[in-house]
Amino acid sequence: MDTNRLLAALCYFSIFFAGFIVPIAVFIVSNDPYVRRHAKAAFITHSLPFALLFVTILAFWQSQANIEQLIVLLLLPGIAYVAVMIYNVAMGIRVLIR
Repeated sequence: MDTNRLLAALCYFSIFFAGFIVPIAVFIVSNDPYVRRHAKAAFITHSLPFALLFVTILAFWQSQANIEQLIVLLLLPGIAYVAVMIYNVAMGIRVLIR
């Protein structure tokens, strides 16, 4: 197994244990363009649900909505996080197989 592929896959699988730290560290330390590309993609996909959560909270704060609307709004980042987890696992497996 190639070390570069293992590092790239680790960036995707890090969503389970160190979502932001591993892709950033690998991106900084690695000189291989293949690994850096996957580390950057993993960091961006790990960041998307949190950015959506931030926007959702800001939208709720500005609109003064009721609690039922907040629950519905918070479901969106939760669904996005599950989708990102599935995507990252699929990409990690894809990187390992190729």
